[in-house]
Order: sequence, then C-alpha cells, then structure tokens
Amino acid sequence: MANPFSLLSGTKKVDGKVVLITGAARGIGAGLAERLAARGAKVALVGLEAEEQQKVAGRIGPNARAWEADVTSWDALEQATKGVVEHFGGIDIVIANAGIATAGFVRSVDRAAFEKVIEVDLLGVWRTFRVTLPHVIERKGYLLAISSLAAITHAPGMANYAAAKAGVEAFSNSLRAEVAHLGVKVGVAHPTWIRTDLVESADAHPVFGKLRASMPGLIGKTYPLDVALDDLEAGILKRARTIHVPRWVGALKLFRAFLPPIIEIGSRSRVPSADKAALADIEARGAFESAVTGHGGRAATKG
Repeated sequence: MANPFSLLSGTKKVDGKVVLITGAARGIGAGLAERLAARGAKVALVGLEAEEQQKVAGRIGPNARAWEADVTSWDALEQATKGVVEHFGGIDIVIANAGIATAGFVRSVDRAAFEKVIEVDLLGVWRTFRVTLPHVIERKGYLLAISSLAAITHAPGMANYAAAKAGVEAFSNSLRAEVAHLGVKVGVAHPTWIRTDLVESADAHPVFGKLRASMPGLIGKTYPLDVALDDLEAGILKRARTIHVPRWVGALKLFRAFLPPIIEIGSRSRVPSADKAALADIEARGAFESAVTGHGGRAATKG
C-alpha cells in the first residue's frame, strides 16, 4: 500500500536530496532521518551523542553518515558542514532539531543549566542556519526549525524553554522574508508534548513532572512519536512554512493574547507547593542535578 503522504498534492520529492539534521541521536531527529532516508534522501546526522548517532546511521545504511558537533560551537558546525558537503556534494534541506530542556523556577534553577537551554535551543538554530545557509541557497532548498507548543503557551517552570522556542519562531519568520527572493523556503514546527527522551525525563522529575501532569485537556496530553513524525514528514515534503503537531496547536495560536492570564489563574493553586518542593529538591540533590533532564541535556551540559 502506498504511503498516504506521497499522494499529497504539492509535495516535492526528497529522493537524492541531502538532508542535514541536528540532534539526530534519538527521538524526532532520528525518526525523521529514518523516514526521509526511506524516501531516498541522503541524511547527515549532526549532534553531540556520537555513539547513538552512529547507531542510527547504521540502521539506515550507506545513505546516512554521522558527524559529531555541538550546535553552540561555530567551529564544530563549520567542520561538520564542510564534511557533509565533501561527502554528499551539497545540502538541500536543514532541520534544526537539536534541543534540550531544564526543570526549574527562575528564582532557584541552576543558572548555567538555565542559560544552556537558550544557547542550544535558540542560538543553536541561528548558528546551524547561518553556517549551512550558503549551501541551501545554492540548491534553493528548505530550512526547518523545530520550535514547540511552549512558544505559544508559557508554562511556569519553563521560562527558558518557552523564551528560546518563541525566539525560534520569531527568528524563522524574519528569516523567511529575508531569503524568499533567493529561492529558499523556511518552516517552523510546533510540536506539543511528544513521547521522547526529553519529555519522559521531564515527566520523571519529582517536582515538575507532577506540575506538568496537572495541565488540563489537550495542553497536557502526550502524543506518540509517530504522530509527530507523520506531521513533520508531510510538512517537509510540502516545504511548509508552519507545521503544527497536531493540528489543534495551530488553532491555539488564534488565542495567544488570552493564554497568559489563563495560565496564571490555573497556576495559582499549583505553583506555591511546587516552588517549595523545588527548593527542597535542590537542597537534597543540588541545583544542577535538579535542573538537568534527558540524555541530550546531560550531553550538552557536561563539563
């Protein structure tokens, strides 16, 4: 049976195209690498978790290769990009997926861990696009930045993540207008909570896991990874300007102005006890251990 997404009108083939994906060791990045390679793309996996990326590349086969690079390092990104171009001959599509998160309130969260999220999730996108853009322009390609539902709903305990992801959306919107005349398309994706290492590790946090579990309705629902991969794959094939995962996230944008006061009201009964528990957790484990979540977060903040 044919893949239904291949039947979508307005899609473009990725067969033979070179796709560079950051944060491709697991989750969304690895899943997209496997799906796009199955469509004939040549995939370059770029990120910190070298061993895991090699496993992904091994599963895919000769059309995949991994490069170890920190998206916050100009030198590392430039070397990786050079290697991709030398190996595959160019770059058609860049997916800036690398991202980490922390758990903590502004007044008590580990300062270095807080700032690392903004450095990876926002500045990492800017650096990835800046370094690869000449090659994408050459092929009139596509840039996709992975933002988040957090860019729209600014929950307590996620100030740095929300700020970074909102910044990614704004950055992508500005960039789109800058490069349209060069034949380059720019997309931004807004996934909600997806069952990945990042979300599962946050859910396991003794304080903030409970806080997230109290989120009402669709805003608190966690979706399987395949839901995100289906929507993202379809969006990439269309070179979409926005990809909402799932679609109701796009509808939520229409109510942005009303969301902050609603979130504040809903937080009044939950934050005081969580604030107290966060301080106790920091006292017991230390600010850094209390803040850092997920394999990617530990890889990005080690040392």
